[in-house]
Amino acid sequence: MKKILVADPVAQDGIDILQREAEVDVRTGLPAADLIAAIGDYHALVVRSETRVTADVFAAARQLQAVGRAGVGVDNIDLNAATERGVIVVNAPQGNTISAAEHTVGLMLALARNIPAADASLRSGEWRRAKFVGVEVRGKTLAVIGLGQVGSEVARRARGLDMEVVAYDPFVSPERAHILGVDLADSLEDAIGRADFLTLHTVLTAQTRHLVGEKQLALARPSLRIVNTARGDLIDTGALVAAIDAGRVAGAALDVFPSEPPDMADAGLHHERIIVTPHLGASTAEAQERVSVDVAKQILAILRGEPAQYAVNAPMIAAETMTVIAPYIAVAEKAAMLATQLSAGQLENIEIEYLGDIAMHDTTALKAAAVKGLLGPVSEENVTIVNANLIAESRGMRIVERKGPSEEIYANLIRVHIHTSAGDTDVTATMAHDGAHIVAINDFWVDIPPGEGWLLLCENQDRPGMIGAVGTLLGRYDVNISFMRVGRTGVRGRALMAVGVDDPVAEDLVDQLKSIPNIISARVVKFS
Repeated sequence: MKKILVADPVAQDGIDILQREAEVDVRTGLPAADLIAAIGDYHALVVRSETRVTADVFAAARQLQAVGRAGVGVDNIDLNAATERGVIVVNAPQGNTISAAEHTVGLMLALARNIPAADASLRSGEWRRAKFVGVEVRGKTLAVIGLGQVGSEVARRARGLDMEVVAYDPFVSPERAHILGVDLADSLEDAIGRADFLTLHTVLTAQTRHLVGEKQLALARPSLRIVNTARGDLIDTGALVAAIDAGRVAGAALDVFPSEPPDMADAGLHHERIIVTPHLGASTAEAQERVSVDVAKQILAILRGEPAQYAVNAPMIAAETMTVIAPYIAVAEKAAMLATQLSAGQLENIEIEYLGDIAMHDTTALKAAAVKGLLGPVSEENVTIVNANLIAESRGMRIVERKGPSEEIYANLIRVHIHTSAGDTDVTATMAHDGAHIVAINDFWVDIPPGEGWLLLCENQDRPGMIGAVGTLLGRYDVNISFMRVGRTGVRGRALMAVGVDDPVAEDLVDQLKSIPNIISARVVKFS
């Protein structure tokens, strides 16, 4: 049974889930030296923000496969060390996402209808309806800066409110934007210039500090209303107050501040056209439970060999994309694993083709899985979907990706071409009801089902008695056959026998197979 260490306090809901499939030790408050001494016994580690997972921790983690952060930020985890060691780091961005997105939309509506100011006015004994005339959000343009988890959810909700949505995020593909129904702006300034409302959902770095400042605000429409639930320093508060006072911006709502608690002398806290809340974006009971549960489920998925949806140091898979491509992650790995074992000679380049509906989606995760399959049988390194691209780059592997429509009778196919000094090797695979199937090897259409063990591939002339001759020889060596599939180019032409076997195939057995009349070649590959 796998062992999991929980090093920081997390909600019991998540621990209960972990205990269904693993042995769980809750040891909070461990000093760094004690964590390093203990981590070698564990396959997964769960932390919040208190425990620092350093390079020294990863160096001592002989069996570690996953680190889960029950929350969003991963500043306390050395991601480079994790990636080098092939450890998947996951967090729970979606756990807080809905709460943060809903708070953003709530502030936007409150800003549009002057709700806090109207509430305060009425409570003070006034009845001044004319003062608080607002605007509708329907038909207005919302600019979403940062189309990550929270930004995407805000975009979805804005679309539900009949708003036009434009987004600026240089790290988001056009395919992702199309799925969300948003228009990608060419620049931040372009997005601001088109917006009636602006929401911020990006991380704070040296490059994004004061992302919205005097220069950007000068491009705004007078109707612009700004909502910030991300990081306080994304906005130059002084420039924002000046723009509102000058009539260049209609108002703002701030849930985050450069320092928290904020300086109460800050002019933004007292401006009548700025709504403020004390960093409430993730402050819901549901969010606190959800981050624990989300991380627990991902940890168990990784330990089972399945993909994690919110891997920080692996390709992120959007929920809509995940639904389509998740089954094909195993397909890509299986095809590449077989192709690399069948190829010979010096590697020149690799092509990965995505054919069918999957080609319409982000295929980053499929590429990583294929690279993992290519390197797994030939590398002594701990190759995982996390560090596969890193290792491929260090080896100078040239990989080209192609996309196209479906072929033959299959809705989706993944084809891996390996070009070497000795020739080309092609393996094509798809997903069936019971898992990843190899459907073509070079010129031969076959149907090799999922399985464990070894795969014997015999190319031969299509003649009577060939299958019997191979089966008889395997029986003589007490090698058990699990399945056999045959593909051929034509009647009495060239054929390929794909024989799944449960036992290792000795080298002298392969030599005897090659000596059978009309056998052209015989190869054995590890199939699991």
